[in-house]
Amino acid sequence: MSQPPQQQTPPGTTAAMEPRPDHGEQSYRGSGRLTGKATVITGGDSGIGRAVAIAFAREGADVLISYLDEHDDARETAKWVEDAGRKAVLVPGDVADPAHCRAIIATAVEEFGRVDVLVNNAAFQMTHETLEEIPDEEWDRTLAINLSAFFYLAKAALPHMPAGGSIIGTSSVNSDMPKPTLVPYDVTKAGVANFAGGLAGMLGERGIRVNSVAPGPIWTPLIPATMPPEEVENFGRSVPLGRPGQPAEVAPVYVLLASDEGSYISGARIAVTGGKPIL
Repeated sequence: MSQPPQQQTPPGTTAAMEPRPDHGEQSYRGSGRLTGKATVITGGDSGIGRAVAIAFAREGADVLISYLDEHDDARETAKWVEDAGRKAVLVPGDVADPAHCRAIIATAVEEFGRVDVLVNNAAFQMTHETLEEIPDEEWDRTLAINLSAFFYLAKAALPHMPAGGSIIGTSSVNSDMPKPTLVPYDVTKAGVANFAGGLAGMLGERGIRVNSVAPGPIWTPLIPATMPPEEVENFGRSVPLGRPGQPAEVAPVYVLLASDEGSYISGARIAVTGGKPIL
């Protein structure tokens, strides 16, 4: 797959992408692996989050979709969840705000009674050629969205998460091989992997598993919204498989980690990188 040069304003929308990403709308087939589970996905409106929401619903889970303000994308994701016969709950707002993180979990508990699976997936990045041009405010916001929200969400969810629960953070191949033009993002994604590993050790005795997923170049709205057009055009070509991945190609890993089939997987960082190893 290749894509023409294109650019959007952050956070970007699915409808404006060319070609449109594949979230598994026509391909994902569930087999009851998450039947009855109450799940929360941040950044669930588009990209990896949408693919995970579709997969979770088709595996039998109810899904709370947290998102910033991309209402059209969020409603489309909710429709796919409901088409699978599951409950979809939409919660707009900014996960950079700790109070909103707590409100997301409170809404999930009100709607579902508990939280079985938490997916910390919402993320922000911007491309910069020099350190000096990164605004202080952007550094703080990137850390707040990508990393601090994970802390606030997990802390709020734990009192409502039974044994057998699963917490999953979206890390990145950049956590292992930082890209110089994405320094704030790189730092947060390394932090997600590290936090997940530490939390796995802390929560093991409570029967709660914690893992992270490290995607490589996945074709989502974040890419045309945060990278120059020429980088978008060449996005994904440098990995061994020679192309960007689709969100649908990442979602099955989240299903495994959320399901009881992953009952002995905790403290892991699973690479979905098109052939680019992580250490």
